[in-house]
Amino acid sequence: MNSFQKEVQSRKTFAIISHPDAGKTTITEKLLLFGGAIRDAGTVKARKTGKFATSDWMEIEKQRGISVTSSVMQFDYKDCKVNIVDTPGHQDFSEDTYRTLMAVDSAVMVVDAAKGIEDQTMKLFKVCRMRGIPIFTFINKMDRQGKEPLELLAELEEVLGIESYPMNWPIGMGKDFEGIYDRYNNRIEQFKVDGDDRYIPLNEDGELEGSHPLMDSPLYEQTLDEIMLLNEAGNEYSVERIADGELTPVFFGSALTTFGVQTFLDAFLDFAPSPQPRQSSKGDIDPLSEEFSGFIFKIQANMNPKHRDRIAFLRICSGKFERGMSVNLSRTGKSINLSSSTQFMADERETVNTAVSGDIIGLYDTGNYQIGDTLTVSRDMFQFEKLPQFTPEIFMKVSAKNVLKQKHFHKGINQLVQEGAIQLFKTVTMEEYLLGAVGQLQFEVFENRMKNEYNTDVIMERVGNKMARWVEGNEVDEKLNSSRSILVKDRYDQYAFLFENEFALRWFQDKNPDVKLYNPMDGK
Repeated sequence: MNSFQKEVQSRKTFAIISHPDAGKTTITEKLLLFGGAIRDAGTVKARKTGKFATSDWMEIEKQRGISVTSSVMQFDYKDCKVNIVDTPGHQDFSEDTYRTLMAVDSAVMVVDAAKGIEDQTMKLFKVCRMRGIPIFTFINKMDRQGKEPLELLAELEEVLGIESYPMNWPIGMGKDFEGIYDRYNNRIEQFKVDGDDRYIPLNEDGELEGSHPLMDSPLYEQTLDEIMLLNEAGNEYSVERIADGELTPVFFGSALTTFGVQTFLDAFLDFAPSPQPRQSSKGDIDPLSEEFSGFIFKIQANMNPKHRDRIAFLRICSGKFERGMSVNLSRTGKSINLSSSTQFMADERETVNTAVSGDIIGLYDTGNYQIGDTLTVSRDMFQFEKLPQFTPEIFMKVSAKNVLKQKHFHKGINQLVQEGAIQLFKTVTMEEYLLGAVGQLQFEVFENRMKNEYNTDVIMERVGNKMARWVEGNEVDEKLNSSRSILVKDRYDQYAFLFENEFALRWFQDKNPDVKLYNPMDGK
């Protein structure tokens, strides 16, 4: 294996997914702490101290204590280069998360021990399952009272339909939480004990020897009974089934107290896949191929508001990136020089000169890129598989409060819609701006960012829920516009109708059979 192949094999690129408040951002912080990337983990609760989670950099995220953008962070740990993508937990930002999941090789699913599998976890899990990527489960908040561990395993299998294999097992929970029985390392890790003293080795039979105080605890006896049950009746351990996404290794711990996180990280990196082949229009692209290629899965404006910059996030799928190299943009056939590039620690970044398959880098964008773009040195201009695009369901009319700030308004709206979380439409009659999104919070974020990043107050008027359908062939009689079927153009000048409801859509199709409509979600 040559040095380039070794570099690629050392990459571990994964996303962290969960329902809001399950502890996803907190566990991200602790992983960065173990990687030496940060010295002091901020928590989303630490408002009075001015400490905020490293991965939550946008102003509205700091105010609310939630993640609404995907942050990318890289650090070295042991012999691995780890790329973590902390995804938005809020369901209104599912689209950003779905696209992010196309850029990783595995996922860590964080589950709140008290709440079990929640709605957003279920949705995100389905995307991982659809892609067949390995899923590792961290059951969080064991230092609080929650559901019984066996009940949580049953939920994984019944609600998500994935078999589980506990790599470790909790000894008690809540105020009685004593630690974890580590099946993988054949040891007990004690809660509230520091340093290496927290580890107690087990004998060949998986039991304590000597006279440790824990041996007198009824919780220890109960744990041994449960371990025996898992050994006899639980799922069999299988590296192949983990790799295929059919079996999830399960870890227990408490991210807030950092307990169990390093044990999880060590085992995770033993099993998490290195960069995997990617589907494209010319077949699978081998990550070990030395011909450079990658795709843009996210665009973010104003990561540094002082500089009004735009960053395009590129997942490298094959070959080696070198700053200053020329690549082809498959969508346009245009040659682009990649002279300005960066790597991330949330909003901290540094110039990157080289990167390989599996890495995620940022490219400074002056308007060249769109989400889903393929960059390659190949001359045959292939395309990586299409990224999912959601059809907006809620619409708002938007205008500038101050007409003297039209220039700022247009710049802001054009830059923010290119990120893909909201879509921009213009009515064909009055040429009014309409914003479309899949969730209400996206409008709040838009309004907040227009004010803070572009110094422009906006007026938002609710248009309501609509069913958006695009016009095939992009030719239509503009007289078909009505209050129940509003005719608009998207930012690519494609015609679309916004229908009041399903009945209005059917009525329109019956009356106008020559107008062929489609929904991008159907793969058009």
